[in-house]
Amino acid sequence: MAYHHGQLREAILAAAVETIEAGGLATLSLRDLARRAGVSHAAPAHHFGDRAGLLTALATDGFRLLAEALTDAGENFLERGVAYVRFGTRHRGHFEVMFRPDLYHGDDPDLVAAQNRASDLLYSGAATVDADAATTGLAGWALVHGLTSLYNAGALPDQPDDATALARRVAARLVR
Repeated sequence: MAYHHGQLREAILAAAVETIEAGGLATLSLRDLARRAGVSHAAPAHHFGDRAGLLTALATDGFRLLAEALTDAGENFLERGVAYVRFGTRHRGHFEVMFRPDLYHGDDPDLVAAQNRASDLLYSGAATVDADAATTGLAGWALVHGLTSLYNAGALPDQPDDATALARRVAARLVR
């Protein structure tokens, strides 16, 4: 994988996503990413510091992408839940890292801002469903996160091909 001058950071992050999606987090190494990008083994460390720095950047990008997906879904709580599942099943490499704070620098200001934005968007529709928005938001998140995790693991009975349609049917049980 060659990269264009000035875009090494993006190339390494893209390679990290590909690596995680193909073989899981255990297969991810900065040295391998450097080899794939055709740069010295020190280049990723220059951009990210260490593996946790790389995963912090990947999680930050993931939360930003999730916030975009939730915004695009509009104000409807159910549709935001569907958007969450769609995001998680289409961005598995990001999703696998985002909710593993043991892997990254959780106090990184860009990460915290991206997490807060995504969380605020996910929870904001809950107030339209129930007066106890905090509990409803948590229930909704638990439902769509669990469904996404099960779908990504291939652990659902009779695994459907369409995660979005499945998410809409399951989330409709919560939002009536």
